[in-house]
Amino acid sequence: MPETIIVVGAGQAGGEAAAQLRQYGFDGRILLIGDEPQLPYQRPPLSKAFLSGEASAESLLLRGAAAYEKNAIEVRRGTVVEHIDRHDRHVTLGTGETIHYDKLILATGGRPRKMKVPGAELENIFYVRTIADVEALKPAFLPGKKLAIVGGGYIGLEVAAVAIKSGLTVTVLEGAPRVLARVTSPEMSAFYERVHRAQGVEIRTGVAVSGFFPAAGGSGVGFVECGEDDTIPADLVIVGIGLIPNTELAETAGLLVANGIVVDDAERTSDPHIYAIGDCSAHAHHGFLQRKVRLESVPNAAEQARIAAANICGKPAPAVTPPWFWSDQYKLKLQMVGLSDGYDNLVIRGDIEGESLITFYLEKDVIIAADAVNRVADFMAAKKLVADRRSIPPERLADESTPLKTLL
Repeated sequence: MPETIIVVGAGQAGGEAAAQLRQYGFDGRILLIGDEPQLPYQRPPLSKAFLSGEASAESLLLRGAAAYEKNAIEVRRGTVVEHIDRHDRHVTLGTGETIHYDKLILATGGRPRKMKVPGAELENIFYVRTIADVEALKPAFLPGKKLAIVGGGYIGLEVAAVAIKSGLTVTVLEGAPRVLARVTSPEMSAFYERVHRAQGVEIRTGVAVSGFFPAAGGSGVGFVECGEDDTIPADLVIVGIGLIPNTELAETAGLLVANGIVVDDAERTSDPHIYAIGDCSAHAHHGFLQRKVRLESVPNAAEQARIAAANICGKPAPAVTPPWFWSDQYKLKLQMVGLSDGYDNLVIRGDIEGESLITFYLEKDVIIAADAVNRVADFMAAKKLVADRRSIPPERLADESTPLKTLL
């Protein structure tokens, strides 16, 4: 068993990996290095409870400082790893210090994709990825303010829900023909557009943001330009147009990178002494997917952390589940399992005009994904149906008189 394991990246994946190494019996040195000043914390509440003020920064922590001390996990906060020497197996920190590793886990995560249009550096244009991002945003996030959100994905719609409840005037600008276009069906997109509009959110789709302009006499944003003839007044802008994986450290070290650090089923990179997990890694998800992809989700980060830790410690890897995601907006809990790419039939169970339904995505009669809204029990059954790649007649899936769990 290795003597020293370094985990680079103290987010959800890195924090979980360090803890799991101890759970699997590793008794050597564990060094967890992160560039943020906080201990590992949950990111999903940033765009919801933390932004609204319902959750504190302390409440987001995955574990308190005492847990790391008890498990003899050294945590270096506010520290950057600048270089990996694969030959001598050591990392170089921003301070110039070098530290040897026997095994290295890269959990470097990602960073928000920035707008590259005129005026993108104006004040009051924000991104939501870290505690510091939201703390910088909060002073401008005030009732009566005009908020423009660029991007109609999870982050954009979650922020819109919090903002409208907080008394802001909200406009969502989405470049695609519909919101959530990358992750769900047109029917579910229409469902969420209807819900947000009913709450007072203005949604504009098929809109290309071409620039930002300051308010008269000010240094902060005042208007969002959409094409040549359309401008939208805005006191602040929040941009949510995707994530760029932090792969530079891996690339410089000569690891294989293709839309993420490429790993095998054990989460190993092209170097057998280095593993990669979380938002920065690209993998085939252990047979559930037909290609290598990056999955940006908490369940994926935690699962990869457990698998990497088990393999490093020579233990049997835990059972693998299909990829799944969630999003909370207003009183709606959206839970999604599988990836719906390539579906040829959509089955809706429940009322698409109501607030409780589940949709199934079928490819050649096989269930490949499902989206559930306020159907926690049905979602648990759907996870099993997707994992088993079940083939069930569409009319039975849609029939609510038959409990879903009886189809397992």
